[in-house]
Amino acid sequence: MRQIVLDTETTGLEPADGHRIIEIGCIELDKRRPTGRRFHQYLQPDRPIDDGAVEVHGITNEFLADKPRFADVVEDFLDFVRGAELIIHNAPFDVGFLNNELRLLGHAESIAAQCGVLDTLALARKLHPGQKNNLDALCKRYSVDNSRRELHGALLDAEILADVYLAMTGGQVTLSLEGAASDTARVASSGIRRLPQERVHLPVLQASVAELAEHNAWLEKLDTASGGVCVWRRLDS
Repeated sequence: MRQIVLDTETTGLEPADGHRIIEIGCIELDKRRPTGRRFHQYLQPDRPIDDGAVEVHGITNEFLADKPRFADVVEDFLDFVRGAELIIHNAPFDVGFLNNELRLLGHAESIAAQCGVLDTLALARKLHPGQKNNLDALCKRYSVDNSRRELHGALLDAEILADVYLAMTGGQVTLSLEGAASDTARVASSGIRRLPQERVHLPVLQASVAELAEHNAWLEKLDTASGGVCVWRRLDS
């Protein structure tokens, strides 16, 4: 499954008040693994940024003065995300702004008509009801490093959210793109010794009917706990 972890920064809180997107950051995952493909763009909004918003993300009108407008990058953006599942924290906020930008350009289709959308805030609230579920709180809960997050930033927050999402859904918990050579180095440094090929091969034992039943019962529990996103079932399918 192709997924895009997405975040935006904006001039303010409400597109209905004329606020616009000023930064888009996207990280691509394929079968829960990073592909190395990213989409990142600062945007000229043609309107002032609220002072409160500058305090959150640190992006100023002066910095954006020579940046392209959304109209200049919309086709590249849509080509990047089309057909993927978008992973967004508090998806109604970002999707609302993206739909507003598309509407201003006369695009008939909304983002949801071109992509699936998974809201990690809604997922976190199911998994941790009554607790704080903002991105910083989830980083602390899942031991995800957010030490670089002095200010909000769309690409940085997308990177952090990708780690949080993978941890929340029980799979890979890092976006490391290191290759086989570094894997070999880690094995060597850990003291793990590879067995020779001419070793006696161990017998393969098949699970019994009772063991398979216990396994399926455990998957049912995982499905319930994760809101129906048990990764093992996805792999089986």
